[in-house]
Amino acid sequence: MQDDARNNWKRSAAQAAVAEIPDGALIGLGSGTTAELMLVALAARVRAGLQVTGVPTSERTRALASAFGVRLLDFDGLSTTLDMSLDGADEVTLPALDLIKGRGGALLHEKQIALASRQRIIIVDDSKLVTALGTHTAIPVEVVPFGWRQTMQRLEALGAALGGQITIRAALAEPAAATPPPAPFVTDSGNYILDCGFGPIAQPAELAAQIKALTGVVDHGLFIGMTERVYVGGADGVRVFISNSDRYES
Repeated sequence: MQDDARNNWKRSAAQAAVAEIPDGALIGLGSGTTAELMLVALAARVRAGLQVTGVPTSERTRALASAFGVRLLDFDGLSTTLDMSLDGADEVTLPALDLIKGRGGALLHEKQIALASRQRIIIVDDSKLVTALGTHTAIPVEVVPFGWRQTMQRLEALGAALGGQITIRAALAEPAAATPPPAPFVTDSGNYILDCGFGPIAQPAELAAQIKALTGVVDHGLFIGMTERVYVGGADGVRVFISNSDRYES
């Protein structure tokens, strides 16, 4: 029942965010379960006559958006800045609106789209609000497959003082396939993901820079200073938080 309620809250937040998309907008389309609720809401507006062009962050998002009738453009064909991007997040801090993203496995593409957007909009339910990043969620780190164990050792050394645990993300296995262990999850860019459970992070910007500097790391799921607005669904309706502001719009 609780999961159903949270899905309804996310759906309401997604509908509120999509309602603000102007006609003719060029928008980045995120990945993951919340982004898929956003796509359903967007498809309804497109059927009602909204003209938009979407740039997908994953092959799954591309397939869903295409099936929903959303006009699409490849990121490599982009010659201008996106008007906005819409996506979900695994954790959000207030009032800075810093994020952990990447549980859906598309963090690299999501970050590229976010950096190419004038306005970055995030959709969550209120369980994703935290006082410190890393409270409930490991940091996904995308790494090149070559030498990934050595990259993991570098991350372990970095996180030693934090007492965290690092695991390689596995692809979904068939229920009967307990042995051998499932193969690593592979991103759309052909990389692996290491999930770094470092616990609550006191200085996320500093940690983000340290992770990115490690050889073998492609990128990570810490999105620091990359969000302008967050739509939060909850039992009391949808609240809209604005970056570095103590106020919100109901």
